[in-house]
Order: sequence, then structure tokens, then C-alpha cells
Amino acid sequence: MRRSLLLLLALASMLLPGLAQAWWQPDWAYRKPVTIDGGPQGGAIGGDAGRTPVLLRLHTGNFSFEGVSETGADLRFVAGDDKTVLNHQIEQFDPLLGIALVWVDVPSVSAGAKQQLWMYYGNPKAPASGNGQRTFDPDFTLVYHFAEGNAPARDTTAYGNHSQTAVTSLDGTVIGKGAQLGSAALALPASPSLAVQAGAPFAFSAWVRPDQLGPQQLVYARRDSAGELLIGIDQGVPFVQVNGQRSNPGQPVQAGQWSHLAVNADGKTVTLFVAGRAASSLEAALPVMNTPAFIGADSAGQGAFTGAIDEVRVSKVARPAALLLADAVSQGADSRLAVFGPDEQQAGKSHFGFILAAMPLDAWIVVGVLGIMMALSWAIMIGKGRSYGANSRANAVFMAQFREASGVSLDHLAKTNRLPVEVREHSSLWRLYEVAVDELHRRHQLGYDLNAVTDATISAIRAAMDGVMVRENERMARRMNWLSTTIEGAPYVGLFGTVIGIMLVFVVAAMAGAVDINSVAPGMAAALLCTAAGLGVAIPALFGYNWLASRSDAIGADMAVFVDEFATRLAEEQGEGRRAPILQRA
Repeated sequence: MRRSLLLLLALASMLLPGLAQAWWQPDWAYRKPVTIDGGPQGGAIGGDAGRTPVLLRLHTGNFSFEGVSETGADLRFVAGDDKTVLNHQIEQFDPLLGIALVWVDVPSVSAGAKQQLWMYYGNPKAPASGNGQRTFDPDFTLVYHFAEGNAPARDTTAYGNHSQTAVTSLDGTVIGKGAQLGSAALALPASPSLAVQAGAPFAFSAWVRPDQLGPQQLVYARRDSAGELLIGIDQGVPFVQVNGQRSNPGQPVQAGQWSHLAVNADGKTVTLFVAGRAASSLEAALPVMNTPAFIGADSAGQGAFTGAIDEVRVSKVARPAALLLADAVSQGADSRLAVFGPDEQQAGKSHFGFILAAMPLDAWIVVGVLGIMMALSWAIMIGKGRSYGANSRANAVFMAQFREASGVSLDHLAKTNRLPVEVREHSSLWRLYEVAVDELHRRHQLGYDLNAVTDATISAIRAAMDGVMVRENERMARRMNWLSTTIEGAPYVGLFGTVIGIMLVFVVAAMAGAVDINSVAPGMAAALLCTAAGLGVAIPALFGYNWLASRSDAIGADMAVFVDEFATRLAEEQGEGRRAPILQRA
């Protein structure tokens, strides 16, 4: 049996490190698999998009928002190897509404193979991730999410190309918030990172929704001396214009509907993409442009675009066609590029961690009091158990020696020092024996004839032994009253914490003006945990008390039997006269 147990422990020690490595870090309690599928059954991007910022839409249909930080600070995204941490950027995170928009920097997206990512969450101590600016690769020189309300658009890249004018915020766009255009153009800064050299590569993309179709509606406009780059919609037909040369008509867009527009310039050709697919192209190279660019109109306010815009991006390189198609098919509400799997819980983790996180201060005070009671009760039980065990073992050794000494004087054991030190230190029977022998010596020194012991002498010796037995029983019962107090008091202390916790739950719910299971359940669970803690303290104390009481009764019974046995032996030796003297005389 022992060999089998050792074998199982050895196997467990070999398996546990492997299991630990299978989980990225032990501080995160939950993870969700995310499969990036660019194949025909997924995003159908038709090629290799390379490094791609993929939008993950979290909602109550694919994520419960339980156990995650209120701000999403504990979100982490790890590659399929469960080692490589991916950059991510949170555009929106609202667990009350049950929606989140997170951009994840996926190193490679292609139509050839699926890849799995892990979304970790459930670590209340995790700091907010600081890698948001690295989510978009350094070739992105401007990215506007328009997540800020009625303020200048903030560039989420490391270049900091924030807009020079404020935008009118618009809710319910294709990706969270967007901007309403029409009253004035949105001015971009004339920063070195946005400057364009002659024949340099360039890329622009945005989601647009025209309120109405009209002539020459400019989405992006930039002019520098004789050079120009215009991107817009003319009577519903998107176009790109370079130095007066306009692209041929391509796929039209509809008023009131979102469309993804993109332009790629590789130094020889300028290509217009609509909904992620090439619509028309120009054999042209971009001119030098160092002046500010404008969105929604030109610098003079002409060619105003009336409608909404979202997710504006500018790059200093030409982007792969597969990447632009991935943006168009994955950023909409019906994206199939990212597929979410079921949540997984780390082995050894439980919901108790989240219950503890929901506990208020008063509950922690109650649990702290119960913890002190538990520590004291366990210390008493362990100490008493060891003491009773040592006493029982020493008594057994003493009785064996006492019965072997039958036929010699009663103080034989005291004179020969045959007893081990443990018996003299721990045996209660030895202490009874010792006081009886001392009483016999005292009476001998007073001149009593111990060869003719009377009933009065036996009664006096028994009384002395009974006194020691009472003290021994008192010593064994010392601090046992704390165990009985713990058994009776701990459940009431826990119940007190539960009542206070439930009161606070209902008070907070009433102040909030609404009651639902998500708002009251954590507080109720934390309150009930106090009662569970009280029972958890009282039940072991009850078992320990009963076990110790039975051992104490057994030791007490052994002492009572020994007193009777000693008195009987004393009477027998007294009856035998000088043939068996009670005390050996020197």
C-alpha cells in the first residue's frame, strides 16, 4: 500500500509541472479560446494579410463578463503557444451593458491555416496593460477610433497625431462610437510622420456612411502646391483623385449604409478598394505633400461630406489587399474572422475567489474573528492530542513495570530508577504512585509501624492519591472550555456576519433603485460565506472536543483503576507481615 501511494505521488509530481505550464500564468483564473480563421469558412480573406490588428467584439452572447475587472484591466491575450503575450488595445469596455471592443495585434493572419489565441481574465490584482500603442504596427501613422466624446480625435498610435479640431461624437456606429461630419472639416496635423514624399507608398482606410448622396463629397483631402490627393464619393460612386486624375467609376455605395473605403499607393499605382475589394485604379504616383490633411471637406470647406465616419487609418506603406479585405469583413457586426470558444477555468481555482472579492469590510472582520477562533481551537486540539498521547504511552510503560515488580516492596520502582525519563515526565500514574510512596515514607519517618498498616493508613494514602488524581483531571481539562465556546459561539458569529451582509446588500440595492440577480448575488454569496466560515470553525472543534474528551475519560479511568489496584496491593502486603516488607530499610 505504501509503495502504491509513493508511486502515485511520484506520478502526480511529474504531471503537475506539465499542467502548470499548460496555463500561461496561475494568477489568471479563466481563459477563453479565440480562433482566427481567414479561410473560406471564416473571414474568407483570400490571402496572407500578415500582421493584423483584429477587432474582437465581446458581448453577452459570447462572454458573460463575470470575474473580469470592471475596466478590463486584467484582460491578456496570449498566442496559441501559451507563452507569447500579444499587444491589445481596449476601445470600449462596459460590463454593465455587456459589450466590449478590443483590438488584438495578431502577428500573422492568412487564409491557409487557423490559429488559436487565448484571452485570459479573472485576476483582480492585474495592472492595466500598457501596450496599447503597439497594437498597431509602426507603419500606421494615424488611427482614430473616435472613442472620445465631443473632443479632438485621439491618435492611438505612438505618433500622437491627434486632430486639430473637435469632432461631434456619434453613438451606434459600425465600431462603437464614430464622428458626425458635415458642419466643418476635421483637420489633421502637418506632422513629419504624416508627410508624403514624391512616389512614396501610402494607405488610407475608413468606414463611411453618407446621409445623402451628392456631388464631390470629400472623405479625405490633401493639397500641396500643385499636388493633390482626394478620396471621396460622387453621387454614390467612390473615387480617388491624384493631381487632377480621377479613377474610373466602380462599385457604388448606398446612403444610410456603412461602407469600407480604402486607398493603396505603391509608388506606381493608386488603387481604390470598396468593401475590401479593388474597385478601380490609377497609374500614378503621389506628389510631395507636407501640408495638413482634412477629413470631411477640403481646407476651404468645399466638397463637404455629410454623414458619419469611423475607424480612420493612415499608413506610410501600402497595405496587402488581404489585410484591407480582413478589415472590411472583420470589423462589422457579422464578422466570422474571430470565433470564440467556451470559457475554461484553471484547475485549483474556484468561484470562492470571486466571492472573497465581493466581501465588504464587516464580513472580513467576522471572518478574521473566526480565523482567530479557529487558530486557537486547532492549537488546543493539537497540543491536547499530543499531551494525551504521551500520557497514555507513558502510563502503559509504567503499568508494565509496576506489575513486573509484584512481590517486592512498593517503593521498588522509585529506588531502582528503571523507569524511562518519558514516564517520569508524562505519566499521570507515576505521579499517583510517587505521592503514595512519599506518603508511606512520611509515615515511616513519623514512627508508624508500616508492617501493620491499618485501614486508616490505607484511607489516608488513598485520599492523597485521590487529590493528585483530581489535579490531573483538572490539568487535562484545562482550556477545553475554549473548545466548547468555539463549538457554540462560532456559528453565531458567522450568522451575525451573514445578517449584516444581507442588510447591506438590500440597502445598496435600494439606493441603486434596481434589483437584479447580477447586482445582489455577489453580496448574498459573500454574506453566506460568513455562516459557512462559522460552521467550518465549529465542526472540527466539535469532533476534536469529543475525541479529546473520550481520551481524557480513558486516562481518568486508568488513574481510578490504579488507585484501587495500589490500595489492594498495599492491603495484601500489609496482610503478609514481615515476609514482604512495605518499605526496604537501609
